Amino acid sequence: MFGLIMVFLILAAQYERWSLPLAVLLAVPFALFGALASVMIRGMPNDIYFQIGLVVLVGLSAKNAILIIEFAAQKQKQGMSSIEAALMAAKQRFRPIVMTSLAFILGVFPLVIASGAGAAARRSMGTGVFGGMLVSTFIATIFIPMFFTWLSRDKRKSADADTSTKGPHQNPPLKNEDQS
Repeated sequence: MFGLIMVFLILAAQYERWSLPLAVLLAVPFALFGALASVMIRGMPNDIYFQIGLVVLVGLSAKNAILIIEFAAQKQKQGMSSIEAALMAAKQRFRPIVMTSLAFILGVFPLVIASGAGAAARRSMGTGVFGGMLVSTFIATIFIPMFFTWLSRDKRKSADADTSTKGPHQNPPLKNEDQS
């Protein structure tokens, strides 16, 4: 829990908003679900090694979300709507996310099938991280752009809404230099 709070506060400082870190942290439950499901399927206990693997998953699933959110936030600052920015970020960041995540998943696979002395600890950690990263990579990356769209403030839409609610008679007249 402390790790999630620290990730949230660091991201809030980075983005200078309170809402976008929530979009990043909403990717974490997908990883946790995948880890818990994979450990339950294999009939393993929720031990300390599995819990250390959960800490790893929080960082890795947040990293994947940050790649999409950061790119989308940059595109939104350049003038794109939040939906366009989120879709472009998801398209352009999907391949790097899948490549790094699959490299990690394949690197963890020997822990899943470990044997010998201490194999129970390695299997427990490996199974949780393996399942959590699979779900986080292939399911959470679909939802992260939606979370960004929901939680980002689209400045163009709010500016259009402000001008559409005010009539021309409500705006103050512009001062002309010839009149002064």
